[in-house]
Amino acid sequence: MEIRVNQIELNGLTFQYRECGEPSAPPLVALHALGKSAESWDLVAASLGEKYRVLALDQRGHGGSARTSTYSFELMCDDLLSFVNALNLERFTLIGHSMGGTVSYLFAETFPSRIERLIVEDTPPPFRNKPIEIPSKPSDPLPFDWPVVPSILHQLNEPNPKWWERLTDIIIPTLIIGGGSSHIPHNKLLEVSKLIPTCDLVTIENAGHHVHEENLSAFLTTVKSFLD
Repeated sequence: MEIRVNQIELNGLTFQYRECGEPSAPPLVALHALGKSAESWDLVAASLGEKYRVLALDQRGHGGSARTSTYSFELMCDDLLSFVNALNLERFTLIGHSMGGTVSYLFAETFPSRIERLIVEDTPPPFRNKPIEIPSKPSDPLPFDWPVVPSILHQLNEPNPKWWERLTDIIIPTLIIGGGSSHIPHNKLLEVSKLIPTCDLVTIENAGHHVHEENLSAFLTTVKSFLD
């Protein structure tokens, strides 16, 4: 299944995205984790591209997309809105992993009528916990913009309580996929799944936080049965 790499201008910034599947097929947008890029969805896209038009976006500061002066979950949510509007996607399925999963929760809380189905891989919205230490910038060159890291970790350490309060606003069928050996607390995923009115939680045992990379076949089986 061929993957096409495209660029698009959104609010004066250039974003890169990867596309797979027929342009006339139902759209599915995928958002990657912190420090990753749209490319991390290639194997998932190749499989889902048989039935869907899969659009994996490089979020700001990552992959082939613009390096900007500021980064936040809210700005990434705005980027997603601009992206789907620019492509005239009235309704679409949204799938997000880790950082991309938090962006997906925010988007689904704010624009529930735009989403057909929501899939979140191994993340709850940020919650108050033991503060994460902000690491110093590594000396090696990175495939993403380093300032994304302190910005996002700051939001994990000081989360907006509204992100949890508004989970009940997510009125679409939702699937949360957890990794059985992930560092993400399973009880938090369970809590989210109970707050979203129509939500399934599936734990994939032979996988950690990067479920779709560590157990692709189980991940695809779970996603496909939910989408069907």
